[in-house]
Amino acid sequence: MNRFVILSGCSGGGKSTLLAELQRRGFRTVPEPGRRIVTQEQATAGEALPWVNLAEFARRAIALAMADRAGLPDKSGWTFFDRGLVDAAAALWQATGDASALDLCRRHRYHPTVFLTPPWPEIYVMDGERRHALAGALAEYDRLVDLYPRLGYTIVVLPKVSVAERADFVLARIGAEAAV
Repeated sequence: MNRFVILSGCSGGGKSTLLAELQRRGFRTVPEPGRRIVTQEQATAGEALPWVNLAEFARRAIALAMADRAGLPDKSGWTFFDRGLVDAAAALWQATGDASALDLCRRHRYHPTVFLTPPWPEIYVMDGERRHALAGALAEYDRLVDLYPRLGYTIVVLPKVSVAERADFVLARIGAEAAV
């Protein structure tokens, strides 16, 4: 059984907070490739930023998502990803019209259930790494809602509840009773 679980969905919807809760509970987690790239690019005055060069940013996110998967010490326990390969491929497709990265998505699968954070305007905040307004986040969400099922995934939209309740919800849906 594939135990690589994707948390995706609307930017600013609480994915990173949920990932931190799952990590606190002892599960292996992988932070969002995009945020790591933005942090690195800002520190080095780089241009692979989604608001400067979305195509290069997406290519870097694809490479980082692939490296994240390959770098896991073992694949026996549950691993939760804050976004991943499909999100990066969707960004490249949006930026360039190039859908070739979707073939990588078909070959490198995650757990068949993908958890999406819905748009949640009440908690959405722009910051130094998230410079797009809520409208951009909504457009991204719509692309992901369309793409994941086309790649054979089942989408489960997370309820707008506390982070602990969200974590319980995710774990119950995949049948994970305890951390690795």
